[in-house]
Amino acid sequence: MRPPARGAARALCGAAVAALLVSVAPPVGSAPLRLPAADGDKGQALPAMPSALDTRNGGASCAPASKERAKKQDWSRQRLDLDKVRRESTGAGVTVALIDTGVAKDAAGLDGRVTASGDAGEDCVGHGSFLAGLVAGDGGPRLAGVAPGAAILALRGTDRSGRADASLVTSSVRAATRAGAGVIAIGVALPRRDKDLTRAIADARAKGAVVVAAATPDPPRTPGEDEIPPRPYWPAAEPGVLSVADMLPNGSRPKNALPTESVDLAAPGAGVVSGGARGTGHYLGAGPSVAAAFTAGAAAVVRAARPDDSATEVTHRLTATAYPADTPQLDPYAAVTTVFGQSGSSGRDNAAQPVSVRDTSDTERATGRATVLLLGGSAVVLLVVWLAFALPRARARGWRPAGQRTE
Repeated sequence: MRPPARGAARALCGAAVAALLVSVAPPVGSAPLRLPAADGDKGQALPAMPSALDTRNGGASCAPASKERAKKQDWSRQRLDLDKVRRESTGAGVTVALIDTGVAKDAAGLDGRVTASGDAGEDCVGHGSFLAGLVAGDGGPRLAGVAPGAAILALRGTDRSGRADASLVTSSVRAATRAGAGVIAIGVALPRRDKDLTRAIADARAKGAVVVAAATPDPPRTPGEDEIPPRPYWPAAEPGVLSVADMLPNGSRPKNALPTESVDLAAPGAGVVSGGARGTGHYLGAGPSVAAAFTAGAAAVVRAARPDDSATEVTHRLTATAYPADTPQLDPYAAVTTVFGQSGSSGRDNAAQPVSVRDTSDTERATGRATVLLLGGSAVVLLVVWLAFALPRARARGWRPAGQRTE
């Protein structure tokens, strides 16, 4: 339990930061989510990265390459202090298995660091390649990923058009486990639990993988008319899986975000810039899958910086060092640099620890005796002083009381 004073201080600090961010963040209304522009007030337009293709009316052609390029670092990288993070660790030596729509082997910023299982080296949608850029892209100092030294193992959790499939996710988790991936990032979320996937996740964790998953599916671009009650999604709801939700610059979730339960972390998930499967242009992406990619990158830099830590310890480090909020907010720099005390808690989240009190009874008894002697000695000195003053005056009066006249 946190000390009340510290909790109150954190609450006030969080409220102040939130108020500051709200003052600069775009308003969120009932209209469809408007992704924050990559260059702030200038309103630079970038195409949106879809999480799936629209297959209606036979429209299953691959997403086109973007012709636009971002000119400024987006808010998410500034929020996560990625420039500072990469000075501590780049994720070198760690393999991140990314289960989504696949990752193009020749995607910009990922050359030479992508291996693929089966047809996962082709990414028709472009979404998996977008996420891979956030995890490990080397797109320059402004748009690099969290862990540009990490390797990417591309795996597929969807069909060619981006529709999630439990059997594909299961087989990909098993492939990642066989490959010894240090981090498994799952960008898809399923509405029902699958027993085979549950076993695959448990096996992956037993083999030492940090498993990160999107807390919900990426929402549609236009909100539905009916409110959806909170519910769990899988595999994010599996025990030991780090469930990650998306947040806006002010720390809140988007209005059209799907509600869910038991979210472990929030990370930037709106107006995020990355590349795609084709060309050198940029896109804007949003959703829990984007937040999960950032978190997977953070797990990679922690694993590289602390190779002896277990998967459980890495997961604890990511959550314990997160910025305190209703849903703790990912802080990869704190995760890499924080030194835990003996209790395993960080300086940001110190619970009250038992205090070892030294036995001072002997000292206290000695002090008591010294105090008695001091007081007694002082009384004797005062008595002597008083007698030295009073006796001569009494003798001069003939030992009569003061004020009495002589007859």
